[in-house]
Amino acid sequence: MTAMNKSPTSYGEAQARPLIPDLSAGQREKLKSACSKVAPTWPLDELVAVNPWWEMREQHFTEVSAKLTALSQAQCLMPKSYFQEVWMEMVSPQHLKQAIEESGADYTIENLERFLIEDDEHTHWHNISDFVDSGRDRKYKMAWRDEITHQISQFCADFFRYREHTASYAETYQGLYSEWLATTRQDKGIEILMAEDGLTEQFMSLPDTAEELLAEALTVLRVTDESLEDYAHALLLDINGWASWVAYLRWQDRLDGVENNLMLDLLAIRIAWERVLWRHQKFHDRSVFNELKVMWRHQMNILPELIETHKAAQAKGWIWQRAAEIAYQSALRQQLEQADQQNAQKQQTQPKLQAAFCIDVRSEVIRRALEAQDPRIETIGFAGFFGLPIAYQPVGTEALRSQLPALLKPQLQVKAILSQETDQGTKKSLNKKARWIEWGNAPPATFSMVEATGLLYAFKMLRNSFFPHEHEHPINHLPTADAYELSSDNSPLSLDDKISLAAGILHGLGLDQNLAETVMLVGHGSSSCNNPHAASYDCGACGGQTGEINVRVLSFLLNDPELRAGLKAKGIAIPENTRFVAAMHNTTTDAFTFYGPDELDEEMKGWFARASELSMQERAMNLGLDHLQGEAVYESIRRRAKDWSQVRPEWGLSGNASFIVAPRKRSRGQNFQGRAFLHDYDWQKDADVSLLTQIMTAPMVVTNWINLQYYASVCDNYVYGSGNKVLHNVVDGSIGVFEGNGGDLRIGLPLQSLHNGNNWMHEPLRLSVYIDAPRDFIAQVVGEHEVVRQLIDNEWLYCFRWDRDGTIERYLNQSWHN
Repeated sequence: MTAMNKSPTSYGEAQARPLIPDLSAGQREKLKSACSKVAPTWPLDELVAVNPWWEMREQHFTEVSAKLTALSQAQCLMPKSYFQEVWMEMVSPQHLKQAIEESGADYTIENLERFLIEDDEHTHWHNISDFVDSGRDRKYKMAWRDEITHQISQFCADFFRYREHTASYAETYQGLYSEWLATTRQDKGIEILMAEDGLTEQFMSLPDTAEELLAEALTVLRVTDESLEDYAHALLLDINGWASWVAYLRWQDRLDGVENNLMLDLLAIRIAWERVLWRHQKFHDRSVFNELKVMWRHQMNILPELIETHKAAQAKGWIWQRAAEIAYQSALRQQLEQADQQNAQKQQTQPKLQAAFCIDVRSEVIRRALEAQDPRIETIGFAGFFGLPIAYQPVGTEALRSQLPALLKPQLQVKAILSQETDQGTKKSLNKKARWIEWGNAPPATFSMVEATGLLYAFKMLRNSFFPHEHEHPINHLPTADAYELSSDNSPLSLDDKISLAAGILHGLGLDQNLAETVMLVGHGSSSCNNPHAASYDCGACGGQTGEINVRVLSFLLNDPELRAGLKAKGIAIPENTRFVAAMHNTTTDAFTFYGPDELDEEMKGWFARASELSMQERAMNLGLDHLQGEAVYESIRRRAKDWSQVRPEWGLSGNASFIVAPRKRSRGQNFQGRAFLHDYDWQKDADVSLLTQIMTAPMVVTNWINLQYYASVCDNYVYGSGNKVLHNVVDGSIGVFEGNGGDLRIGLPLQSLHNGNNWMHEPLRLSVYIDAPRDFIAQVVGEHEVVRQLIDNEWLYCFRWDRDGTIERYLNQSWHN
C-alpha cells in the first residue's frame, strides 16, 4: 500500500514489534538439525563429486526421498517414462519378481506395470511465498519464489566474493544476515519491481540479528515445534545451491576444528522473506490473508501425513529402481563367477612391469587394454592420491592446494626443488602471467579485454577455432621438478617419517614384496577447453586436481637410496634394479606422459602406446566416433579436447555402478565396460583388518559420493545438477555457476556430462560393492564405523562379499543374505 492510504493501525504494527521471546532450547536444536541436512559443494577449481544427501545418511534412502519430494518436489527416483523404457530391455520379469520378494510387498508384476501408466498428482509442502504466489496475477507480476531466489542469490554472489579468510570462514564471512538486511533495506527497487507498495517498510521492521529474526518469525508464523525442522529444511531447499556453498565453508572450518553457524544466518535470510510476505499480505489484503492463515495452519497439521503419502506413492517406484539394480548385479555376478573359473587355471608370472592406477572407472578400460598385451604386465588399483596426505605449494606462489580426498585434511606440505636458473626464469614470467590472468578473470574482462586488445583478441578467437591448442591450466603449467621438499608444520620431514610414510603406502599397494624391475605410478587428469567443470574430470581422490604431483612425489621418495635402506630395516626390501616411474594418463585422449630422467625401453613404450589405441577405440563408440579407425580416432579425440566449443569432451565417470575390492588376479580379463572402480586388496596380508578399514571408510565413501552425485544429477538435474552448460556463467571465478544470469547457484553435473542429446549416458543405479574378505572382517569394520553402517543398512549402497569359492552374499542389518 502507498503512504497516502496507510492506516495508523497497520503502520504502527509494522513499526513497533511486540516483545518476542528468545528461541527455546528445543527450537535451537531443531533449527540446528535442519541446517545440518545440506551437503557441501566444492568450488570449481577443486570440484569433487559429492553425495547431495550425505548429511541425511542416518535415514533410509526411501524415507529421505519421500521427505524431499514432499517438502520441495526434489526427485530421488527416475520418472515413470524411464522405467517404461528399460522394461523388457534391461529389466526382465525375473528381476522385478526378485525386487518384489525382497520388499515383502504384496505386489504383482501386473500391479507394477499398471503403475507405470497411471497419472501421479500429489500435493506437497508450500512455503508462505508459494501460497502468496497462488493468488498473484502471474500474467503481469513476477512470482515471489523467483524474486526471492534471485535476490538472495545475487546478494550471496556478492557477499561470498573471494576475500582473504582469517582464522576461519565463520570469522571471514561473519555478519551474513546483518549485511543482507542493510543491503535489502536500501534496495527500493524490490518494491517497484514486484509492484507492491509498502513492502520496503516491512524490511525496515525486521530485527537486527539473525537470532531475533528467527524467534520473531517463528512466533509470527505460529510454526509448531513438531513442524519446525521440516519447515526450516524446506526453506533451505528453496536456495539449495547457496546452502550447499555455505555447507562447504562449514566443512572446511570443521576440518580445522572450528564451528561455523553461517547456515543459520542463511536460513534467517530466507525466513525473513516469509515473515515480510506474511505481514505485508496481512496489511495489504486482509481477506486473502485470512484464507492464507487457514491454509498455512492446516498444512502444518497434516505435514506428517503428507510425507507418508509421498512415501506410499513412491513405494512401487523403488521396486522398479531395485529391479534395475538387480539386473546390473545379476550380469556382474555372472562375470565375477566366470572370472574365477578362468583365472583359477592361469599360472602366475613374474611381472616385468607393475603399473598402479587410480581406482577411477576410466582406469578400468586402460588397465584392461594394458594387461591384454602380455602376462608379465600387472596392474594395481589404489586411491589416486596414493596415500600422500599433502598440500602442494606451486612454485612462485604462496598458495597451498590440497592433493587428497575432500574427506581428509592435509598433514604435509610439498614444494618442488628447482634449479636456481629455472627458479629465476619462473619468477619473471609468473608476475606477467598473474597480472594477465587477474585482468582476464575480472568481471568486466569480457568487454575491456576485447576492446583493449582489439584485432589481437579477434585473431586469438579465430586461431582457437581453426588452429586450437592445448588448454593451459594456470597452476598445472607452472614448472615443477623430479625432486621435492616435504614438510610438516613448516619443518622438513625427517627421514624416519618419510620411511614410515613410504612403508604404509607400499603395504597398501601390495608392493612390499615381489617388485618388478619397473613400477609405474600412474596419476590421471583430463584436458578440455572453455569448461568451468573441468576439475570434475580430474582426480577426485586428489581433491579435484590431476594426480601428477602425487605420483611424482611418491616416485621421488621411493627412488631415494637412503629411504630404501630405511625400508629394508623395516623388512621391505626393494631390489636395487627396481625403479619407480611417475606417469600421467590423460583420460580425454588416453595419452600417457612419463616423468623422470630414465627412458622406458621400447617394449614398454609399445605396451602403453597400444593400450592407448585400444582404449580410445573402445571409448570412441560412446563419443559417436566408432566410424573412425586408427590414427583418425586419436586425431578426432585430441581435437575435441582442444575445441573451445565442445560441450562433451569426455564422459568422465558416467556409467559408474560397482566397486570391486579384491586382488586383480580374480577379475583380470573381464570387461567391466568402464563401470567398475577396482581396488586391489588381499585379506591374507591384512591380519589386523587395518587395510580393509581404510578402504571401507575412505575409498568406499568417495565412490559412494561419486556414484550418488551422478545418480542425483540424472534423477533431478534441476535441483541436483547444473543444467545446460552452454548457458553457464561463472560466479566469482570459482564459487560455481549460474545457469543464465541469475537464479540459484547450480551444483552437480551439467546435462552434457550425462546425456548425449538422445539418451542418458549414465544409468542411475546405487553403488554395488563387492569385497573379497572373510565375513568377520567386513562385519568388524561395519560394527566399528557408524558411517559405514549407515551407508549399508540405509541402502545408500549395496555391500556384497565375494568369497574365493565363488559365493556372493549380501551384508545388510548385521546379517548375511544369499
